[in-house]
Amino acid sequence: MPRLFTALEIPQSAALSLSLLRGGVPGARWIDRDNFHITLRFIGDIDHRTADEVAEALDRVRRQQFMLTLSGTGFFGNRKPHSIWAGVQPAPELNALHADLERVCQRMGLPPEPRKFTPHVTLARLKNARVDDVVHYLTGRGDFQALPFPVTGFVLMSSRDSVGGGPYVVEEEYPLMPPAPPRATAIELRP
Repeated sequence: MPRLFTALEIPQSAALSLSLLRGGVPGARWIDRDNFHITLRFIGDIDHRTADEVAEALDRVRRQQFMLTLSGTGFFGNRKPHSIWAGVQPAPELNALHADLERVCQRMGLPPEPRKFTPHVTLARLKNARVDDVVHYLTGRGDFQALPFPVTGFVLMSSRDSVGGGPYVVEEEYPLMPPAPPRATAIELRP
């Protein structure tokens, strides 16, 4: 049974910037640079027939390419931190793509995603990390910002049943449409 999710892959230039954030938190298991991604919709463990149907349905998503910027850092887990992440600057196009993927999954009979969509790149998984250590780490990295990069498509990924962090395998790629060319405006010429 595959464990699937849709995601945006992180280009090498941004992945390099993210990898410079590694280190400095006792007990952290840092994500390999090749496994950085932004999860769009977690699908979960499904049978192979349903996986094929989802892969086919995702092919009907039509969105234009857009720019995205990774910015800021934080952690999930309030009093018991479990992961450190890099954030994503708000982008209406990203939210629209996420909403399309959510609709596709629900039309396939999959349950709605219970968590609020919070786009991020997981940098590290934490086990028994102290809040003070995480806060100290983030204090020096809160102003993180990578250069903007184009989002030209999304992927369907699978992961093995583990505690998270990969390895991930791209099962299908779905290109986004190139941006529409600017409309020409009529210029009135006078003799």
